[in-house]
Amino acid sequence: MTPEQASRLSLAEQHDWFRRATSRRALLRGGMVGAGAAIAGPALLAGNAAAATAGSSRRAAPSLLVRAASPGGSYLAPFGRHIAYGADPTSQMSIAWQVAGAVSNPFLRIGDSPDNLGHQIPAEVRTLSTLASIVTPVDSVSPHAPSTIEQYYLHATVSGLQPGQTYYYSVGHQGWDVASLGSFTTAQRGRNPFTFTAFGDQGVSYDAVGTATQVRTQNPAFHLHAGDISYAENGGDGVLTDPYDPRVWDAFFTEVEPAAGSIPWQVAIGNHEMEPWYTPDGYGGQYARFDFPATSSAQPPVYYSFIYGNVGVVSLDANDVSYEIPANLGYSDGAQVTWLNSTLASLRANPQVDFIVAYFHHCAYCTCTTHGCEGGVEQYFVPLFDQYQVDLVINGHNHIYERTDPLRGGTVTNPAPIGATVHPATDGTTYITAGGAGKSLYAFSAADSYEGNVDNISSVSTYINEPGGTTTSETVSWSRVRYTGYCLLVVDSQPNWRQGGSLLVRGLAEDGTELDRIELVR
Repeated sequence: MTPEQASRLSLAEQHDWFRRATSRRALLRGGMVGAGAAIAGPALLAGNAAAATAGSSRRAAPSLLVRAASPGGSYLAPFGRHIAYGADPTSQMSIAWQVAGAVSNPFLRIGDSPDNLGHQIPAEVRTLSTLASIVTPVDSVSPHAPSTIEQYYLHATVSGLQPGQTYYYSVGHQGWDVASLGSFTTAQRGRNPFTFTAFGDQGVSYDAVGTATQVRTQNPAFHLHAGDISYAENGGDGVLTDPYDPRVWDAFFTEVEPAAGSIPWQVAIGNHEMEPWYTPDGYGGQYARFDFPATSSAQPPVYYSFIYGNVGVVSLDANDVSYEIPANLGYSDGAQVTWLNSTLASLRANPQVDFIVAYFHHCAYCTCTTHGCEGGVEQYFVPLFDQYQVDLVINGHNHIYERTDPLRGGTVTNPAPIGATVHPATDGTTYITAGGAGKSLYAFSAADSYEGNVDNISSVSTYINEPGGTTTSETVSWSRVRYTGYCLLVVDSQPNWRQGGSLLVRGLAEDGTELDRIELVR
């Protein structure tokens, strides 16, 4: 299959072609292994039926087979620990990690002190198998190299935890029970102050280590990752011919473990997370690697919501509505937008929730010259953000920092210079792109404008108007802060005793220098 042929097919159609092409008959004929085709093999999911506590649940990824882990693994040290909330951050946490080979009887030990890890939970093994001969690049030409790259992801979900409690844990398996402590703290109940961080487009690099270190420095309750996580899929178009090396995920999880092993790393799906080789929706690899806090069996696991304190958080899959990169356009058949409508309505009606924060990959509004404003997001998501008074939207996709003035229907309601106070109930939604987490940087169509270097001039924005199609450029006035550099977002919630409060939103450079700040008040 050529890149041109692949680009004309949906992700599900590509997956179907791939499954047929890599059937036993096709492999025996030798008809599949074509030079230059970056194609990975079908996934195999190894599972332990007693995956976690009785209260936990996980939907199996579609089209994945099941096999048991083999004995041994005594010398396989766990690595790449990363944690995520369950549906209720006050009582549920999922812990995931990797080993380099098959192991027996993997487990999580957990307790309320480093000296009390007596509670043991069996872990689930999710094994991902990828054809090594056609991965890009191939490191080894040894005739003894394995025909597949096997990755072993282990998961345990803990339920029934106490709110606001710090827990300690270690992970292991038969033959490996060496204490390597991690810890996490569940969400408190009630109206308490807390901090969270966010960025997108991280990858594996020196600067990605720098921004992850800044996350640790802020000591957040949780971290939001707005997609394009590892860049193992390095093309970004969601096609079979994109360059792909699943081993990049091993490097990524090792890179973020110092932060993600104790700070819930809540990921959204970006265009570089579409991997057609595993499942029809392209997310089989992500099902194996991450735990998504789904609240019902009918909810697709890559978009979800949770409540932490007085903030409702909504994670969306913008690939479903992307006109720019249409490989997965419409894959949910409208289910995500329907879910978003009901979820936002429920959050806005909840007296516990003062602020709603949405995060996803493709930019609603951005003047970066690489990716324009995503027309599909503006058509399907933005009207609901306006209707339910979403306070803050966080995006990635463009490898820069940019903040808009508050908007309603794409129109500025009230200019918000650095240091301003914004009232979202009347002013509208603030949109921030914080995609400078570690990958190579992009450029703006206008001069940078940030704290200490303010240049508030009009900027040029490009809109993607139709699936894979035309663009329109126009001069806009809503681009308030622009920074061409590595960055992250820090948000401090200060709730009032009864209701309302503020979100202090700050943009930081990789070295911690403050670039931007506004206060959202209700």
